[in-house]
Amino acid sequence: MIVELLKAVLFGIVEGVTEWLPISSTGHLILLDEFITLNVSDAFKSMFDVVIQLGAILAVIVLFFHKLNPFSPSKSGEEKKQTWQLWFKVIAAIIPSGIVGVLFDDWMDAHLHNGIVVSIALIVYGIAFILVESRNNRGKFEKVSTKDGVTVSRLKVEPVSNVYDITYKTALIIGCFQCLSLIPGTSRSGSTILGAILIGVGRGAGAEFSFFMAIPTMLGASAIKMLKFLMSGVSATGTEIGVLIVGCVVSFIVSLLVIKGLMQYVRSHSFSAFGVYRIVLGIIVLMYFAIFT
Repeated sequence: MIVELLKAVLFGIVEGVTEWLPISSTGHLILLDEFITLNVSDAFKSMFDVVIQLGAILAVIVLFFHKLNPFSPSKSGEEKKQTWQLWFKVIAAIIPSGIVGVLFDDWMDAHLHNGIVVSIALIVYGIAFILVESRNNRGKFEKVSTKDGVTVSRLKVEPVSNVYDITYKTALIIGCFQCLSLIPGTSRSGSTILGAILIGVGRGAGAEFSFFMAIPTMLGASAIKMLKFLMSGVSATGTEIGVLIVGCVVSFIVSLLVIKGLMQYVRSHSFSAFGVYRIVLGIIVLMYFAIFT
């Protein structure tokens, strides 16, 4: 049992780190499982890979509790209204992926949860991050004419720099990008943040909105997986319950640190480094499967 709990600690660390960075938590868990296999039933493992995200979700709730709490006594009436509207936008944003996920969950589990798919997705979206960030860097400045007729360059103002300013239309478009994350290796946070950047949302606001979308998205996905596990008739052993608890607790603690660090990082850095990481990892994994399988 001790060995399995130590494995759960490792899975929790990987989940806590990769859930919020745009490098795909599901993809990394699938790859980790290729090398370190939990001694649990297939039904439990399928459920574990999703429900372990509950620890990461709790970290978002703790860190952003005030911003997300519409009942806070320290908020004015207008601020409470803004908070409610933010929640409604988040709910609207998760509808597209919710529909696709419910309809195709079993098919994707059977056909897409493998190292090759993960590798290709890592590389494709790594390239996408580099291209988008390169385009944004080129478009940061605009030419304007002064009163004296002199043409100068000035820094463009980001269209949306506050998460509260995201419109319902923008939220729905970001939600459509989240559908891409149903392919293992894509990254839920990566697809939503990339989508937000493409339509003119600043990195900070896009990252926050992506985190908030994760709350109902992962709660819903976890509920579906747990229900399927219970309906399968398979009972969890004491070791499996311990593995789930340890994985969730570790992912919660690690997520607290990662989210804080990422929010500081995005204020002054691009996501190009994550794009490079994805490409390198994807190539290494493809080579591994080509040589050893």
